[in-house]
Amino acid sequence: MVVQLSQQDINDLKKQGYSEDEISKAVQEVEKDDLNTGTQQRIDPRTKSQTSAFSSGKMDDMARFQLELNDLLEQTEHILKGDIVEWVDGQKIWSANPHPEKNPLNSEGIRKIMLELQTYINRHIILGDYEENDINKILKDYSKKVADLIYMKYDELGMDNDDKRQDYASIVMNLVNLVYASYSRAKDGGERRSLREMISIQQSHQSQGTGMPQMMNNGGSKARGVLNPLRYIQGKYA
Repeated sequence: MVVQLSQQDINDLKKQGYSEDEISKAVQEVEKDDLNTGTQQRIDPRTKSQTSAFSSGKMDDMARFQLELNDLLEQTEHILKGDIVEWVDGQKIWSANPHPEKNPLNSEGIRKIMLELQTYINRHIILGDYEENDINKILKDYSKKVADLIYMKYDELGMDNDDKRQDYASIVMNLVNLVYASYSRAKDGGERRSLREMISIQQSHQSQGTGMPQMMNNGGSKARGVLNPLRYIQGKYA
């Protein structure tokens, strides 16, 4: 696979502190990994799972797990849809609610809430640097925004009877808690600092007496791939 980075991708990486030389090496690494990795087909029960706009592929590296927020958004969307968790062959899948008429929100309500939510829960936010006062102001604004959105458009968003409207306060509270958790990770640049420290430790462990990365049985190459910055560009090259 030939990796083509957009100018926006390159700008994002530079904002994270990567030089042009490091970006170039990262591109070569991804292309090399793709050549060395064969594709294997197998039946996965999750192919029958309810879909989500935020579904992500397999994630098995520590750094990407730290930054990957699609799982959280995907789970939130499923919950808002009223989907039910089931386990098939040890795999978690989401099945549609057998009583969709009881779901508090319709598809339009879910779409509007998730569209707003993903602007507050993304990698740019958690890698930011926010002071506590700023976080409190953002949460106050978001709380009012999402509360007003649902309250003013009950019927349009699917809350067309009193039973469904009883879930109003719970939905608002849970959404605000999710946004708070996202910004808490960015408080005083904590997540960014943690990631830098993790990368530094990983690189230190890879180095031996010569100061060069260990390259025995492709182990060093694979370990470096875990921290490849391209893995964080919306998962496009993972």
